[in-house]
Amino acid sequence: MSTRAKVAAGGVVVGVALLWVLPFWAAVLVIVGVPAVAYLLLDPSQRRRLRRASRKQLGR
Repeated sequence: MSTRAKVAAGGVVVGVALLWVLPFWAAVLVIVGVPAVAYLLLDPSQRRRLRRASRKQLGR
C-alpha cells in the first residue's frame, strides 16, 4: 500500500469517527476546515507549486 493510500484511508477513518462522535455540522466543519486552513498557511510559491503539480497529474 502506497503512502498516499495510507493517508487517504486514515482520512476516511478519521472522517467517519468524527461524524459518529460530533454533531454533523461540527464534523463537516473539521473535515472541510482543516485542509482549507492548511492550504492558506502555505506560502504563495508553495501554493503555485501545488496547483501546478495537481494540473500535471490531471494530464493538462
